[in-house]
Amino acid sequence: MSDAPGGQGAGSTRAKVYSVRRLAKTYRTGGGEIHALNGLDLDLFEGEFVVLLGPSGSGKSTLLSVLGGLDRPSAGEILFRDRDLTALDERALTAYRRAHVGFVFQFYNLIPSLTVRENVELAAGLADRPLASADALELVGLAARMEDFPGELSGGEQQRVAVARAIAKRPAVLLCDEPTGAVDSKTGVLVLAAVERCNLEFGTLIVLVTHNTAIGAMADRVVSLADGAVAGTRNNPRRRAARELTW
Repeated sequence: MSDAPGGQGAGSTRAKVYSVRRLAKTYRTGGGEIHALNGLDLDLFEGEFVVLLGPSGSGKSTLLSVLGGLDRPSAGEILFRDRDLTALDERALTAYRRAHVGFVFQFYNLIPSLTVRENVELAAGLADRPLASADALELVGLAARMEDFPGELSGGEQQRVAVARAIAKRPAVLLCDEPTGAVDSKTGVLVLAAVERCNLEFGTLIVLVTHNTAIGAMADRVVSLADGAVAGTRNNPRRRAARELTW
């Protein structure tokens, strides 16, 4: 393991996208406090594919929400390209999400009354340099279904539309929270292949949360979380293609 936060070697030639230091997030409930993040340190770099592993409650999804500007930390520092996200007001944080971040969640959140193409165009309209909807759908293998409605697609196809919607913005960062959690393994590989193409063809930083340890083989780096902090990291000497994975 490297001595650099998050396990990335100090000699990396990649530009740093995120620098996270002493990050904490506490939720207050009727039963007391829940420490979802607890002094977490992590660096994330341009063009990386990073998989976050850990049991439920380890802080994976909370970290993703904070990186994406959907939630604010209780303490600590999070820099995006040397810009302190914790200092941004809500308007600036919204602008950051629109300009730089794509999201893929476990459930697709497509608008059922819009066609596949229209769902993608809705997100692309928020970006300054959007990818054409046809190109985004071609990237995920669904160009032939662009005039269909979400209800006419399988669950895996809907998830691939969600990936196309996210990458149509040409985001610097793609944050994926259990993107294969609601589909079977064969379909999950197709979803992961679409995410993989985004990383390889556009150099997008991918941060993917999963419980599935097999998915770690396709990453540059696997970061394990426990009790809201980094418990360990592993750099893969060779990334396996998504289509090589089985589980």
